[in-house]
Amino acid sequence: MGGAAEAHVQGEGELNRGRNHRLAEAVHRYGAASRKGLEERFFTWAFSGLVYPQIWEDPVVDLEAMALKPGERVAAIASGGCNVFSYVTAEEVQVTALDLNPAHVALNKLKLAAVTHSPDYETFARFFVSAADPETAGIYDRILAPHLDRTTRAYWEGRDALGRRRISYFGRKFYRQGLLGWFITAGHVLTRMHGRNPAKLLDAKNRADQERLFNEELAPLFAMRHMRWLMDKPASLFGLGIPPSQFDALKGDAPHMADVLKERLARLAYGFDLKDNYFAWQAFGRGYAADGKGPLPPYLERGNWETLKARAGNVNVVHASFGEHLASFQAPAYDAYVLLDAQDWMTDEQLTTLWSEIVRTGKPGCRVIFRTAGEETILPGRVPNAILSRFRYDAARSRAFTAADRSSIYGGFHLYTLEA
Repeated sequence: MGGAAEAHVQGEGELNRGRNHRLAEAVHRYGAASRKGLEERFFTWAFSGLVYPQIWEDPVVDLEAMALKPGERVAAIASGGCNVFSYVTAEEVQVTALDLNPAHVALNKLKLAAVTHSPDYETFARFFVSAADPETAGIYDRILAPHLDRTTRAYWEGRDALGRRRISYFGRKFYRQGLLGWFITAGHVLTRMHGRNPAKLLDAKNRADQERLFNEELAPLFAMRHMRWLMDKPASLFGLGIPPSQFDALKGDAPHMADVLKERLARLAYGFDLKDNYFAWQAFGRGYAADGKGPLPPYLERGNWETLKARAGNVNVVHASFGEHLASFQAPAYDAYVLLDAQDWMTDEQLTTLWSEIVRTGKPGCRVIFRTAGEETILPGRVPNAILSRFRYDAARSRAFTAADRSSIYGGFHLYTLEA
């Protein structure tokens, strides 16, 4: 017991040391004494723990854009891990899941252990579908913990602000935890304070009904003066994982941030049928359907369980930035790169370094996909043409993928292909 306790303390220390410094390097652009600098540091503090219990990029769109073939290798920012595990259910590929956030790394390693060592789908689903089963803590202790590394165990066996083990999240509605979960819950509370209820949208019978309920329950909030004032503050969107630099990109040329948010939320509410959109269930229901019969990410679908389990070894989780990881390769290594929306955070210098590494480590014909808060690709004029000219940008298909993305919160999806 003494040795285990010592290892736990050491692991927690390693976790805490790694929690902020890499994120700060990625986010901080202004001095600490400036207003923007203070906003950046507040964001870094908020973003250093668990942020995304579920990732908010559509894996079905990713898969169509990448058109993966058996044996190909993918480097992807991990975030909550839903997409990297969904990729392997669709094709026999190798995926390296990279993340700067230690909590996201711990979540992905827990998912990997749960896929590998759960005796059946029902056990796995208790963690990641129902995600509100008090027995999951015991299952973790008996089945999963022995297969986790010291740092990952330190995270899940560490304590939250109320002294509860973090693994207990899965007994207390996991998808309501983390920065995004708290943000969505706060949105529900604020909406209910105004006599409205987002969950009513889940009772809609069809898309016309979804639109009617949105206009009745949520649309009026965006015209209220105090709500518009709140929405126009960068800190109000930290819960979505949007740093100050991305806030400006999201707002773009719109007269007010409330107008942008209303348009994006409307698309989430009735742009797709609720029967097919698990993102809407997360936003308006704060979890997946209680009976487990609603829409789910591909990796959580019962029909994909055997494939997922057989290919679990195809996922490698790494605590590193893209640049750190790619710099370790001496020759072309990857067929596809998934950058999520991370480039919205980057300086021109960081973008140039990243794309230089992609050129150096990408195989001929490799695909690069990413999302932006605004509608247009952010690369022209920021990445030197000597690098960017090596890639073909498919503007028409990118617009089609943007329209198909069920999460609805991004302005643009972009596909670049390295030409031989």
